[in-house]
Amino acid sequence: MDFALSEQAVAVRDGMRELCSKFGLDYWSRCDAEHRWPEELWAELGAGGWLGLAVPEEYGGAGLGLLELAVAQEELSASGAGSAGAFLYLLTPGFGGVTLTRHGTDEQRRELLPGIAAGTTQTCFALTEPDAGSNALAISTSARRDGEDFLLRGQKIWISGVQRADWMLVVCRTTPAAEAGGRTRGFSVLLVDVKEAQAAGTLEFTPIPKAGSRIVQSNTVHFDDVRVPAHRVLGEPGAGFAVLWDILNPERILASASAVGAADLALRIAVDYARERTVFDRPIGANQAVAFPLAQVKAQTELARLMAHKAAWLWDRGEPSGHEANIAKLTAANAAWDAADRAFQTFGGMAYSDEYPVARLHRDARIAKNIPVAEELVLAHIATQGLGLPRSY
Repeated sequence: MDFALSEQAVAVRDGMRELCSKFGLDYWSRCDAEHRWPEELWAELGAGGWLGLAVPEEYGGAGLGLLELAVAQEELSASGAGSAGAFLYLLTPGFGGVTLTRHGTDEQRRELLPGIAAGTTQTCFALTEPDAGSNALAISTSARRDGEDFLLRGQKIWISGVQRADWMLVVCRTTPAAEAGGRTRGFSVLLVDVKEAQAAGTLEFTPIPKAGSRIVQSNTVHFDDVRVPAHRVLGEPGAGFAVLWDILNPERILASASAVGAADLALRIAVDYARERTVFDRPIGANQAVAFPLAQVKAQTELARLMAHKAAWLWDRGEPSGHEANIAKLTAANAAWDAADRAFQTFGGMAYSDEYPVARLHRDARIAKNIPVAEELVLAHIATQGLGLPRSY
């Protein structure tokens, strides 16, 4: 086995590190305080081709894979963004670029991928519903056929990035559950033109006040007979779960890469402080009570990095990657949280001050244990699929 990154991945890592060095902790803290998208960085990512790493070359991308995208995400989060930086690669390069590359028609790819690669076309993803929660099989948003179109009706919640999105990938039922012929049948993924639907008055969204990840707004979304042409279905109508898994696994891999980068960042901040802060005539990092927990988190982080890279590597080869993506998500989210928590403890009371970035990293890291999938569901998957234990549901 060769655990070394390819020359292309190393070039991506080093290039992203150089670009992001211009947008450090202070920049991200300002964006967070102002509740605004990092427009300046986004513009440079688009202009430099960093958003199209996994888009085929014929559509203006670099023709690389999910591993290179994950490496870029890891560096971005480590540069100062922390866990909130995940949204820059999840919303458009991930949900839009990766999904369309694998499941889009030629027409859909020609229409959307060049803009996605350049950062001028942006996407978001709508799955979660208020009543269904983590049970994707229980969603009730539906689309009924009306001539050459579908009419989409229902509600979604915690949909991030709608304000900036040109297109929304919406998971819905196109066949009622009683008629679908199977638990995962009858679902479709529709490409919704957000601005067109807003102008028609059939799509509305409302921001949700939230504790962290303030660089992007999350929303409730209402669909009131949104008209979607049938040629904007991703994959086959009624067979949307095949597309959905190819959205969720890359989502977990990119979220894992972001969490690894966030852990690196929190550790770096904590270690620098532990070297410099002197109490009782010695640096606090000389105390094992401070040093050993940081060392433990370092080990966690390196293990999570390996699993995130492995999951992306498998995905790029078309091999099953769901098990590895789930383990990567679980371990990376815990590493990011533990790193932020240990940084908080290392700084002591000063961590509570906005003078330092620790409080921001701490609150942003916590949600990664719940999204994009709760750790309890990940553990249930590992228990049943990895260990063969009986289901409780």
